[in-house]
Amino acid sequence: MLPFLAASTVAPMGIAEITDDWDAALAALAWHVEAGVDEALGEAPVNRYDLPAEAPRAAPAAPAQPAAPPALADPASSVDAVEAAKAAAAAAQTLDALHEAIAAFPHCELKQGARNTVFSDGNPAARVLILGEAPGREEDQAGRPFVGRAGQLLDRMFAAIGLSRTSPDAQAALYITNVLPWRPPGNRDPSPEEIAMMKPFVERHIALADPRLIVVMGNTPLICLTGQRGIMRARGNWTAALGRPMLPMTHPAYLLRAPEAKRDAWADLLSLQARLRG
Repeated sequence: MLPFLAASTVAPMGIAEITDDWDAALAALAWHVEAGVDEALGEAPVNRYDLPAEAPRAAPAAPAQPAAPPALADPASSVDAVEAAKAAAAAAQTLDALHEAIAAFPHCELKQGARNTVFSDGNPAARVLILGEAPGREEDQAGRPFVGRAGQLLDRMFAAIGLSRTSPDAQAALYITNVLPWRPPGNRDPSPEEIAMMKPFVERHIALADPRLIVVMGNTPLICLTGQRGIMRARGNWTAALGRPMLPMTHPAYLLRAPEAKRDAWADLLSLQARLRG
């Protein structure tokens, strides 16, 4: 029955009142059926507003939920990642072993979104070790550092002073690696926590490669080895890191954005060349 019909205080026309008119009674019955009245409830009309309010029904009890299992502790959350990195790095006695230790290191989230662990490129016997920041998209795909546009510029820069990553001669060779072996999302700058976590591996990498000179390119390696930032102030000024001479330089990616800075980069390269000759 439709609600507005059930609440009416005036009864619709009944069959008993029109028994003298069969056609009218039939029409009234058809009207009732069409309106949804399909059942006779009584002889007299009922005013629904006069009925006592029905007590609200109690809501069915919610099914009992099983007790939640105790949360499992995240193994990485209770581990000091920096201490774990120090232990893993110290245990590596060769560059190959260090590569394996970094690839197996489970405490850096960057690893989850990377395609490859970017370890190094060039000649490990080289006198010059170049320390960059982190892989970009091309480096992540290739599994090698400095292979994109910035890497191509780097190759041309050092070729101008007679150094190459492909040279078998240690005197003319380059060895290249990064602070971070995994690409940060969106090529963002590495966080201080990520730099601190990877620093033991960087230090061990330099100790095992044992270069004569270190060239740091960009703020991230400068922070990693010296704890200071400000590559524009530091560039071109020789200092020391890990017991070796270190030359800060602007990153090739910056030179692509600011070609006017190439003059300073060329001066830094000439300084490096003079240091090697001396």
